[in-house]
Amino acid sequence: MNYCSHCATPVERIIPPDDDRPRYVCPSCNRIHYQNPRLVVGCIPTWQDQILLCLRDIEPRRGKWTLPAGYLENGEGVAEGAHRETREETGARIEALRPYLLFDIMHINQIYLMFRSKLADLSFHPTRESADVRLFTAENIPWGDIAFPVIEKTLRCFLADRERRAFPFQIHPIHTRLQRG
Repeated sequence: MNYCSHCATPVERIIPPDDDRPRYVCPSCNRIHYQNPRLVVGCIPTWQDQILLCLRDIEPRRGKWTLPAGYLENGEGVAEGAHRETREETGARIEALRPYLLFDIMHINQIYLMFRSKLADLSFHPTRESADVRLFTAENIPWGDIAFPVIEKTLRCFLADRERRAFPFQIHPIHTRLQRG
């Protein structure tokens, strides 16, 4: 942040009184500009024993496979955001959303909340964000072409839990970049 969004004065990065970390503070109007983690919501849409993945047609990681997920919008609930992101990226309608995984990705200031879900029907299709949308069995997931390590970790957790037939809600703090595999 370079300028105060209230008065346009260049901001300083200081620890405000009664705070414990540096913040952007305007020396003119004394406004403190808090920056908080961004929330990504998404889901694992399933049809029988298959998982719906979409091939990204936008950056970052264009040409790689992912689960439908994206930033939560202001004024939007987390389940509503997961539905919207799924429609935007796959054209699919989902149902039976269940909170499943939460990732605290501290090094990039993001929180991922992933839901389990079922496809309402098979009316998915490519969209302006996805060049292809397909169902994959566990054996056919394109592991070498998964867009983001957090999506790979989500898929691996889901498949392991599906084998155990138990899906407890899990929280995974991630302090550094995830390694693939």
